[in-house]
Amino acid sequence: MNYVLDVHTHTLTSGHAYSTIKEMAEAASEKGLHLLGITEHAPLMDGAPNWIYFSNLRVVPRQMYGVELMLGVELNILDYDGHLDLDPAVMDRVDLRIASLHDLCIAPGSVEDNTNATINAIMNPRVDIIGHPDDGRFPMDLEKVVHYAKKYKTLLEVNNNSLKPGGSRVGADKNVHEMLTYCKKLQVPVILNSDAHVFSDVGRNDYSLPLVQEMNFPEELVVNRSVEAFKAAIADKRNTFLYNK
Repeated sequence: MNYVLDVHTHTLTSGHAYSTIKEMAEAASEKGLHLLGITEHAPLMDGAPNWIYFSNLRVVPRQMYGVELMLGVELNILDYDGHLDLDPAVMDRVDLRIASLHDLCIAPGSVEDNTNATINAIMNPRVDIIGHPDDGRFPMDLEKVVHYAKKYKTLLEVNNNSLKPGGSRVGADKNVHEMLTYCKKLQVPVILNSDAHVFSDVGRNDYSLPLVQEMNFPEELVVNRSVEAFKAAIADKRNTFLYNK
């Protein structure tokens, strides 16, 4: 399977990552990626930048080392109603929006609570991707999540970092397998991302890709296969739920 893009990565700006934009872009080029997304943590994560950083991203080039860049944000889901920690007007100024549950920003709740938090983020017209919905610290009804992802055209992430042994997220292997089973059944597309916090992890799929292949997950449902497929997927949601209001 072609793997030409990785759109969930972090630089020094996120506060707990270790490389610059140039270092990340150079690593993406060396690994043959066509598109790199840099999605810094949103303001309520400890060490993250404030809203002004995201408002000013227009000054950064969108091409480096022959790689197209999309610069965006990994938003924190703040409550079970799916509120996020960046104003919509600022969200509209970035290229890409991921929304994720982080235990530093929201306490894990019941299965119903966590499911509602994720579904409400899925329904947000500005959210392109749900980051690491595999974290067993936030157990949820994955069948329901996949149904809503299909209805609201929101990409679900298969996060390589989650599957890496020794990570902080628990039960990811089982949860990703369950999520992909429902995605395969309902024909819901997914995106494989590294969640890199250092240049050497850019483009890594050494845990996610084997799992997808082992399950015979349809290649046409993996948007990493081409930049065009990825951009079409996020444009489909935006055109349906945001720009055509």
